[in-house]
Amino acid sequence: MKTREIGNETTGRIQVGAIGLGLMTFDQSGAQPRQQLLDTVTAALDAGVTLFDTADAYGYGDDGSDAQGQNERLVAGLLDELGVRDRVLLATKGGHVRGEGGSWDTDSSRDHLVGAVDASLGRLGVEQIALWQHHRPDPDVAYDEVVATLKEIADSGKVRMVGLSNADPDQIRLAHSVLGDHLVSVQNQFSPKFRSSRPEIQVCEELGLAFLPWSPLGGLADAKELAEKHPAFAEIADARGVSAQQVALAWELAQSDCVIPIPGAKRPSSVTDSAAAADLELSAEELARLDAD
Repeated sequence: MKTREIGNETTGRIQVGAIGLGLMTFDQSGAQPRQQLLDTVTAALDAGVTLFDTADAYGYGDDGSDAQGQNERLVAGLLDELGVRDRVLLATKGGHVRGEGGSWDTDSSRDHLVGAVDASLGRLGVEQIALWQHHRPDPDVAYDEVVATLKEIADSGKVRMVGLSNADPDQIRLAHSVLGDHLVSVQNQFSPKFRSSRPEIQVCEELGLAFLPWSPLGGLADAKELAEKHPAFAEIADARGVSAQQVALAWELAQSDCVIPIPGAKRPSSVTDSAAAADLELSAEELARLDAD
């Protein structure tokens, strides 16, 4: 697979597959057989996918209250079982918390974020987290206070690189002014259905940061929505003999060299299809149609 870069001279420049893998849909509740998940990880690596993304708040449970950390433990176990730790850049996040009934809340207090890093280190079984990301701005904590905590975390040596998630251009610039080269990435939503993160892509390109679109296939899962709201993606896919998902990921890659989409997958066929988008070259005319779709 073609590669793209995360990092800089200070953190080290890491080449990863141009398509990553979002792990939120990996489920250890029994809905997905463990062998299926092992096969999905294997298929991802065979296809050249090397950036794996999880978070401490991803997980499932009878009521969601015990979800914190489940996905991290599951992913670490899968990688260890396959013996492929050294082939993966494993990223995680902190700042979200799970409550009763599977509810989501934010906690960006200094004590919580510092503790979240330590907890993730333990669950992932590593001495240093390759890429640790602040999950979402907290309405109860000023962003400059959050950034100060991120600087403390970066300086601790417990994480190699720091990323942001769900941040706007002003927040990205503020974090970069404080964190400098410690900051390497921004993970925001971007897809055919959700395109309002273009300004964040531009800021990332300017500052030398990677942009990691989450939910990059939004708008394509439902055939009716695809046909009615995003017909150009369906038409180009039919003409090329590929999936609309491949067209969407190739379109996102064409937005900027800093873009590294992280589609979710829980079956080998899904991740193999997504990975093939790295080799799909869209023409200027096709890109213009997709931009206007």
